[in-house]
Amino acid sequence: MEDKNFRKPEYYVNRELSWLLFNRRVLSEARDKTIPLFERLKFLSITSSNLDEFFMVRVASLKDQVHAQYTKTDIAGLTPKEQLKRISEDTHELVQLQYSTYNRSVYPALKKKAGLSLITQHEDLTKAQKKYVDEYFEEDIYPVVTPMAMDSSRPFPLIRNKSLNIGALISKKDRKKGKEILEFATVQVPSVLPRLIHLPADKDQEQAVILLEEVIERNIGKLFLSYDVVCAHPYRVMRNADLSIDEDEAEDLLKEIQKQLKKRQWGEVIRLEVEDKIDKRLLKVLKTEFNSKDEDIFYIQGPLDLTFLMKLYGMEGFDEFKTPAHQPAPVQEFIDKDNVFKVIQQKDVFLHHPYMSFDPVVEFVRQAAKDPDVLAIKQTLYRVSGNSPIIAALAKAAENGKQVSVLVELKARFDEENNIVWAKMLEKAGCHVIYGLVGLKTHSKITLVVRREEAGIRRYVHLGTGNYNDSTARLYTDCGLFTCDARFGEDATAVFNMLSGYSEPKFWHKLIMAPLWMKRRFLGMIEIEKKHAENGNKAYIVAKINSLCDPDIMEALYEASAAGVQIHLLVRGICCLRVGIQGVSENIHVRSIVGDFLEHSRIFYFYNNGAEDLFMGSADWMTRNLDRRVEIVFPVEDDAIKKEILHILDIEFQDNVKAHILQADGQYEKQDKRGKVLVNSQMIFSQEAKERAKALPGHQVTSRVFVPAEPVEDDA
Repeated sequence: MEDKNFRKPEYYVNRELSWLLFNRRVLSEARDKTIPLFERLKFLSITSSNLDEFFMVRVASLKDQVHAQYTKTDIAGLTPKEQLKRISEDTHELVQLQYSTYNRSVYPALKKKAGLSLITQHEDLTKAQKKYVDEYFEEDIYPVVTPMAMDSSRPFPLIRNKSLNIGALISKKDRKKGKEILEFATVQVPSVLPRLIHLPADKDQEQAVILLEEVIERNIGKLFLSYDVVCAHPYRVMRNADLSIDEDEAEDLLKEIQKQLKKRQWGEVIRLEVEDKIDKRLLKVLKTEFNSKDEDIFYIQGPLDLTFLMKLYGMEGFDEFKTPAHQPAPVQEFIDKDNVFKVIQQKDVFLHHPYMSFDPVVEFVRQAAKDPDVLAIKQTLYRVSGNSPIIAALAKAAENGKQVSVLVELKARFDEENNIVWAKMLEKAGCHVIYGLVGLKTHSKITLVVRREEAGIRRYVHLGTGNYNDSTARLYTDCGLFTCDARFGEDATAVFNMLSGYSEPKFWHKLIMAPLWMKRRFLGMIEIEKKHAENGNKAYIVAKINSLCDPDIMEALYEASAAGVQIHLLVRGICCLRVGIQGVSENIHVRSIVGDFLEHSRIFYFYNNGAEDLFMGSADWMTRNLDRRVEIVFPVEDDAIKKEILHILDIEFQDNVKAHILQADGQYEKQDKRGKVLVNSQMIFSQEAKERAKALPGHQVTSRVFVPAEPVEDDA
């Protein structure tokens, strides 16, 4: 094959712009009228929360680069300044589409179809409702809110990150000068009060709710009794929330992170949201005080911060407008089994969440905490739930005298405060808590239980693609594996020795770890597949990941594609490569599934001339995962489990309901379903898990299409 330059900027998509395309795919679910109405509310809310984090971290980082006069281009040839310009254009268009969806489609349907009146303008209240909200303001809101004015003796107040506020211009007559004095005042909408206020039913017995800020705005004059309120409008700021920590200089990482967390409240304002009809004089004050440029201001045609729609989604009733709640099926191997260790002794056990219950993972740690034969428990924790049963079990194990070592990643973004609390609690219970390695996030998902048995010491290992979080395990699709294979156990011990004592093993039996070994292994496996293609053999690569943006991996995939390797990628979020480039990526096919559950599992398949190498793990094909994080990828060798996972990939590549296909022009489109059997992979897996739990005789894994075990025709 002739030498080609596979690093041309035109072959790649900017990471941030690719992420915005992902958020458009989320928004497209809200725009899909075939989806139950309240599910569309949920996707609108998710679109907003996604955008908030994007600005606080990614846009903030680019702003920092511009301030530092950093001009190096990214893989797509864009400087930070150029990226910000494109991001501003795309996000303004995205927000406009988001509110168009809300105003023209979702909002009217709430009343017309669901009989729910969402009042977003207090002028629309009935007489009885006005009386009710005024009394509610006096009794419940007035004692909580704090009006803040700005004048010569009172500087502009601190406006907290992500908080919803009402800005006002208030006037008072200066008797000495004989003229009106206009001043700025603001009121923070208290987050301690519910944003949705339920109103008494009207004569038609429709349910009605009003937003908290509307009630405050209606009664704002009561907060400034000696002034006239000229105008009042809601606004919201987004600040730079990207933590900047010099770990080499930080004597105590826990204290340093606690200190940095406080700074999130007064970081640089990077986005200002205002009501579209805001008074120009009020806007001028906000622009000046926040130092906001025109491109950073978003004029909102509707309620600010649509994340409140998730609360609306959670209202009781309206079940006919929601997808029935999913109940994870019990895992067949553990049904009516009292001892998880005896089950794992018999064979490796595969878990597919949320279709299968997460309970066996929790029970694994619980039983280890109580079992007198268990000597030690070691676990990595990245994100855990608010009332984590795993944390409780680990603490109990330490109290029972077991050796408990827990790596708590303090740098897990936006979970730092939560993880600090857990770390302190575990330490108090007697656990040995590790805070991770300097300069690296520990993102791997592994639990090791060391048990004394008749035959000697046996090590039990759980490896996963997702966090040890019992709450998100019901919302995210992830895979896990239980094994007591001695080779996995020895590697697991080496992992924790490396994390706690910097002891690097001479070799690994099964596990592949980042940042030292993983990228090299992946590049090597891609190269092998390329060689097979060059030798005229069938060559396939299939990967299911959250994001793809590592330049070395993408270049290797382009080279493999050019050599004839068929590459099928399931990429939920960021994908920086392009498809359909002649001689470069004609053999690369990319799809993204956005459904009821968040696709989170990472699975890697290499045909390898029929050997079929299959791996799962915690790492995406991103530079941060491969070069700056502690990650684990592990092989799947049990034939039955391998068959299950290949079946999962096959069904997902057949999905024509929730899958968006990447086109050569860089856009994503759903397939034309006319005349085709509908395949919704998430629904299929849910049903299969229930059948498997019941051990129905008709349940079996079907044949594969996109992941062939035998040679197939070129157009397969």
